[in-house]
Amino acid sequence: MAEPLRVVHLGKYYPPAPGGIESLVRDMAVAQAADGMNVTVHAFQHHKGQPTSHETENGVQVFRHQRKASVAKLDISPGLLDHIRNCQPDVIHVHVPNPSMILALLASRGVLAKAPVVVGYHADVVRQKLRSLLFRPLERRFYRHVAAITAPSPVHIESSEFLRPYKNRLHSVPLALKLDEYLNPTAADMAEADRLRQSAPGPIWLAFGRLVYYKGFATAIAALSQSRTRDGQLWIIGTGPDRDSLEAEARRLGVADRVRFLGHVKRTVPYYQAANSFWFPSNARSESFGLAQVEAMASGCPVINTAIPNSGVSWVSQHGVSGLTVPVGNSTELARCADLLATDHSLRDHYAAGARQRAMAEFDIRVMVSRLNMLYSNVLGKNHQIPAGDTNQPTGQPEPAHAALMAALG
Repeated sequence: MAEPLRVVHLGKYYPPAPGGIESLVRDMAVAQAADGMNVTVHAFQHHKGQPTSHETENGVQVFRHQRKASVAKLDISPGLLDHIRNCQPDVIHVHVPNPSMILALLASRGVLAKAPVVVGYHADVVRQKLRSLLFRPLERRFYRHVAAITAPSPVHIESSEFLRPYKNRLHSVPLALKLDEYLNPTAADMAEADRLRQSAPGPIWLAFGRLVYYKGFATAIAALSQSRTRDGQLWIIGTGPDRDSLEAEARRLGVADRVRFLGHVKRTVPYYQAANSFWFPSNARSESFGLAQVEAMASGCPVINTAIPNSGVSWVSQHGVSGLTVPVGNSTELARCADLLATDHSLRDHYAAGARQRAMAEFDIRVMVSRLNMLYSNVLGKNHQIPAGDTNQPTGQPEPAHAALMAALG
C-alpha cells in the first residue's frame, strides 16, 4: 500500500494569528490531512519573542518558529533552517509573499532537490516596491526551482507582471475557506442574528476588514451619508490604524450616530446573517481577492464590491450574480446599490441565492483541495498516491507541468 503523500506548507503565520491567508493555510492543511495526506506546516510565531512550538492540530503537524528579530519584513529564526533541512516532503507548498521562507529554502538548497515546489501566489507586492526590487534577484533565483504556481483567480494570470514570465507554470486555483459554519449557521447564531437586527432601526450594512487605506472605508462612510435609506446603519468589524480618522470623517459628514465600529467580534456568522448587504469598497490592488466576500456569499448576504483594475475582487463576487459591483471610490453609486438591495427584496433574495451557489461551487475548501490534488499529481508525474478528494469535483484539470518540474530539479 502506498505511503500517504507528505506535504510541507511554508507560511508566514498560522492561527490563532489573525488574517485571511493564515486561515486559508490552516483550512487547506486540515482538509488535506482529512483526505489522508501527511501534512506539516512551518510558520513564524505571530508575537516576537515567543519560543518555537510544535503541536499536532486536527491531524496537521504545526511548527511555529520563534522570531528573534524582523528586518525590513524579513523574520529571522535561527532554528528554522535545521527544521527545513531535516524535512522529507513529497511536495513543498510555499505561500507568498513570503521573503523569509524563500530565503530559508535558498539557504537550504538541498531541500529544493528533494521535492517539487508549488507556490501559492496570493498577491502582488503593491507597496514596498523598493524593497521588492532589492529582493527580486533572489526571488527570480528561487522561481527557477518552482514546478507550478497557483494564482488565486484567472484575473491574476492575465494581470500580474511578475507572473508573466512563468505563464507555462501558472494554474488558476481560487482561494477557498471552510464554509460549513456560514452555510449552516447554528440556532444560537440565528438567535444572535435576530437580536442584532432588532437592535438596529433599519437595514444593517456590514463591512469587515483591517482599518487601513486600501479597504476604502472612507468611501463607505461617504456612501452612508448619501443614502436615501435614512435609518440604515454601517457596521464595521475590524481594527487598525485608521480608526480615529474614520470616526472623524463620520462626524464631519454627520453620520457618526449611524456608524458602529465593532472592533474584534468572537463570531462573524451572526453579523452576516443579520446584514442586508455586505460592503467591500476596497480601492487598490493591495486587495487582490477578498476572502471576507466569500464568507458573506456563503451566508447568503449579497456583496457590493468595487471594480479594482487587475484585481480578483470583482471576479470573486460577480456583478448580477452574487451582488453588485461599483466603480472604485464612487460613494454615490455604492449608496444607490445599497438602497436598491434594502428596498427591492426579491432582487436581494435573488442575489443571496446566487451568492451561496457561487460560494459552494468555487470557494469551498474541499473544491480547492481537489484542484490541488490534481496539480500535485501532475508535478509528481502520478508516481504517488493522491487522495480522490471530495465528491465536489472542480471544473477543468491543470495542464501537466512535467517540463517545468524537470527544469526546476535540474
